[in-house]
Amino acid sequence: MTMTRTPLRTSSALDLSPRYVPVTPSRLRQAKAAYTTRHVYLQAATQLLTGVAPRVGDLVLARVAVIGQHAKIELEHGRRASMFLGDEIVVVYGTRYAPDQFEAVLPDDLGPCELVAAGGIAGRVTSAHAKMQAATGLEPIGLLADAAGNRVNLQSGALPSTPIAGLDRPVTIAVVGASMNSGKTTTAAHLVRGLSRAGINVGAAKTTGTGAGGDVWLLSDAGAYPVYDFTNAGHPSTHLLGSDAVRDVFTGLTDRLAADGCQVVVLEIADGVFQKETAGLLVDPVFAERVDAILFASCDALGASAGVTWLRDRDLAPIAVSGVLSSSPLAAREAEVATGSAVWGLERLSDPHAAGALYRSLLASRTPSAVGNTA
Repeated sequence: MTMTRTPLRTSSALDLSPRYVPVTPSRLRQAKAAYTTRHVYLQAATQLLTGVAPRVGDLVLARVAVIGQHAKIELEHGRRASMFLGDEIVVVYGTRYAPDQFEAVLPDDLGPCELVAAGGIAGRVTSAHAKMQAATGLEPIGLLADAAGNRVNLQSGALPSTPIAGLDRPVTIAVVGASMNSGKTTTAAHLVRGLSRAGINVGAAKTTGTGAGGDVWLLSDAGAYPVYDFTNAGHPSTHLLGSDAVRDVFTGLTDRLAADGCQVVVLEIADGVFQKETAGLLVDPVFAERVDAILFASCDALGASAGVTWLRDRDLAPIAVSGVLSSSPLAAREAEVATGSAVWGLERLSDPHAAGALYRSLLASRTPSAVGNTA
């Protein structure tokens, strides 16, 4: 069940006449800067810009006006800081797609908006899951701008591109799921754990989703290094990003992990296979070219059956099923019967012998179209 939310204000309510006011370094230092801003050099900001429409990725200094669903903000290094009314925070304008939480779009002005993700995304909520409280309300003070008047945007902190030859690519395993909260990150983290315990140099990336550090930190804690996400590519989220840009994120992050010398790359693809950006990426030929194997995460056997069928119909058959259902022997047996695929639980994923054997098998079976041939 969802609730529809009405945007707080439209652009016709504000005077769109650009104005600049100075902002001191101490004021920015005292503001709580969110996870999404961590790759941006905030000290470059010397002014606040008002009277304009925000763009995706623009950094904004905002005042906390109402404490709602998100009472804490995730800081640059992962700590969740409590917010108080009147606090000033630095977040990023963007969108969100989260069936279990909020759907949000980019505001068309600098009027009141909402904190739609604890990782630091300002947007306007258009719908919300019934379990959600009203979103935390923000009053934007101004966009961060440098001395030349240029907006400070997430793109300024994006990693440079590092294209490499196809023969140099590491073995790549993607974790795809039936939905949000189906166990994708947990599956990916335990696979990383098994590979790293096997003495394999494993890197990881979350290529789609909404900017937040929890998944990145978990993959890092499991033994992956380095770990990237789409914010490293200059995007606060991938919702409504467009197929070309999503492909660029995917290729850019996998290129970077290859250049870093990883032997294996574990990728997490956010949300479920019906989500527009996820579906578009999975059917893009570049996905099959770069991914050697897929694991499918699901909450139950019915979701596993539908997801595995969806993937097989597109020549992307997974090597196994995992996720939330793997915690239940009954659900696992149902899924194995329904899909004809093995269910890998967390113990299997994190076992160094099993993970090492998987790596060697995939390495030995490398072909130009690896996904269909390793399944």
